[in-house]
Amino acid sequence: MTAPTLDTLRRPGSAHPSMTLEETAQWARRVRALAEKRNAVILAHNYQVPEIQDVAHHVGDSLALSRIAATAPQSTIVFCGVHFMAETAKILSPEKTVLIPDARAGCSLADSLTAEELRTWKAQNPGAVVVSYVNTTAEVKALTDICCTSSNAVDVVASIPADTPVLFGPDQFLGAHVRRILGRDNISVWGGECHVHAGINGAQLATKARENPDADLYIHPECGCATSALYLAGAGAVPADRVKILSTGEMVTAAKRGSSRTVLVATEIGMLHQLRRAAPGVDFRAVNERASCRYMKMITPGKLLTSLEELRDEVVVDPEIARRARGAVERMIAIGTSGGGGE
Repeated sequence: MTAPTLDTLRRPGSAHPSMTLEETAQWARRVRALAEKRNAVILAHNYQVPEIQDVAHHVGDSLALSRIAATAPQSTIVFCGVHFMAETAKILSPEKTVLIPDARAGCSLADSLTAEELRTWKAQNPGAVVVSYVNTTAEVKALTDICCTSSNAVDVVASIPADTPVLFGPDQFLGAHVRRILGRDNISVWGGECHVHAGINGAQLATKARENPDADLYIHPECGCATSALYLAGAGAVPADRVKILSTGEMVTAAKRGSSRTVLVATEIGMLHQLRRAAPGVDFRAVNERASCRYMKMITPGKLLTSLEELRDEVVVDPEIARRARGAVERMIAIGTSGGGGE
């Protein structure tokens, strides 16, 4: 399956050439009307296509959406994101109906650490505290002491006594970022990665930085280029105050407060829509214009409409797994600032 490119996502009004502006408006009215009829709240991650972000009741990063899922008064949650996000919503709200418009929307990062692998890793490191990125399956969360997102990963690990070993998984780049910030040598990091973020490399970033010497750099800590960004700052190639390692929610906050007229963005290209809404006078440019997650883009306008019409696809989590996972997710929600961005 081929994901949209940056040029496609820039098309005014719709990411889909077959939809006119009027058709998009009619679709949005129908979606909102069905959501009201179904007593449903629509949550959309920052990486969704623009019209889904625009029609959603709340848009944000994983932490912001987890918090909303835990407190939303509606009886149905329609999660426009990938499967682990909808699972997390179900873990937090087991009494609610949770739908994802396409149940096949997986995650390469979540697939990189299985419950069996984590069970073995824990057995090899007795006494260690397990910190799992929220980009994991419900089964992995059930074996986890505390979850985190890119918004609060540093705060989560900092909350653990400094002399206690930590097993951090599955994202190796986020784990390296946490270890670098905290200066702790007792953090073991799993070798997983997001295929999209890993593909945004240091060479691409260095080239873009040379071409845009006055630009700020917004770097997601999952990116393979995060270390390169810090190297560029340390070497004086880019002013250190222009390099910002940020979650997607933090990028929106920085965009609203920033003064730079050009910003290079190293994350999935769907993020550009929220940034341009937050700061329309800023020129946001992707470090890698093909950094598009095919799983996120499986959630299409048509599938969202069908999900609301037919109440499909429902997300089901084994009650015992959900019970064991809930504590780790709730501890994540309690730590750090909100991962906002559009809600």
